[in-house]
Amino acid sequence: MTAPENEIFDSPTPWVADHIRAYLETGGVQGHLYQGWPTLLLTTRGRRSGKLRRTALIYGRDRDRYLLVASNGGAERHPAWYLNLTVTPTVSLQVGPDHFTATARTATAEEKPRLWQIVTELFPQYAKYQEESARELPLVILTPQVPPGDRTGPSRPARPWTPTSTTPPSRQTCYGAAPTERPWTARPN
Repeated sequence: MTAPENEIFDSPTPWVADHIRAYLETGGVQGHLYQGWPTLLLTTRGRRSGKLRRTALIYGRDRDRYLLVASNGGAERHPAWYLNLTVTPTVSLQVGPDHFTATARTATAEEKPRLWQIVTELFPQYAKYQEESARELPLVILTPQVPPGDRTGPSRPARPWTPTSTTPPSRQTCYGAAPTERPWTARPN
């Protein structure tokens, strides 16, 4: 039996899955700030599997846009979530209690320096990852299709989200940090 088209598969990395679960169970009250950094839940459509994939990521802001770095913990390959959104740029986000759809794109060479400063001031480890990686770390801009908190559009809770692209299966599991590495340790609240 196959999974329903709208079933969401969370990161198989245990600490990421725990983070997602806390975020969901508390409506973003727990998990939105993860060890002091703002995080969101990103759901993409798997580029080969067609399955909905959810992960938690640190984000920055540029006015009404959200910024992500496809660092993969500095690994030499892009994270799966980034590869997915390059094929299907319509994504679903939860930021704190707000649920909305956004359009993702990679920052252009002209945009990146200013935006890179925003994300590296927030999370300086990104600059170290870039220094140590042979690949250019993509900076992703997420533009809400309906501004968060806009009561005229879907906000709380989100309707099931179904982008139109479906493609064959993938086994890649890269989520913001190297799959076997936790880039930071827990700090007391």
